[in-house]
Amino acid sequence: MSKRKTPGLNTGAMSDISFLLLTFFLLTSSINTEQGIPRKLPPPKTDDSQEQIIDVKRRNVLNVEVNYLDQISCNGEIIMISELKDKAKEFFANPTNSDELPEKQNKLIEGIGDFAVSKGVVSLRNDQGTSYDMYVQVQNELQRAVNELRDEAALQYFGKKFSVLDSAAQKSVSTAIPMSISEAPPMDYGTNGAAQ
Repeated sequence: MSKRKTPGLNTGAMSDISFLLLTFFLLTSSINTEQGIPRKLPPPKTDDSQEQIIDVKRRNVLNVEVNYLDQISCNGEIIMISELKDKAKEFFANPTNSDELPEKQNKLIEGIGDFAVSKGVVSLRNDQGTSYDMYVQVQNELQRAVNELRDEAALQYFGKKFSVLDSAAQKSVSTAIPMSISEAPPMDYGTNGAAQ
């Protein structure tokens, strides 16, 4: 009795199909890319080491500093992280038009009309010894302040929260409530509290 040969399986076509499927999924799927923190960084120093001086009125700047002990100060006053969002929100909004808080400039904004836009800028400065956790918490609180102000404006003028507005309405609200947060170069006070 002779043994029957089993026919072999041709896998050449399967490798072509696998390659095509892999290519299809790579081209059609979206890869989640991490978003950075949207901040205005200080310009790089020039060779002649002359810094550009920008004329900004003191009332228009909220100086937020975080030291190596993760302590936060707003214009020299030590505060808790839980107070930062409300301080920043009041600073940007200046609801009572206080002379101590930022000036406002009237702008004609599409979809909103005439709006008093704050000239306020938060200047954030960290110590080189500031923990990453505190750095992120401070960034989150400042972002929350702007997000809440944008939600309030979006609800007032468009009847919806900022995140669900169409791109044109979001642009209008972003113009009315700009993200005016600037990071200064880190300071180095070390453990003895004196600048080094």
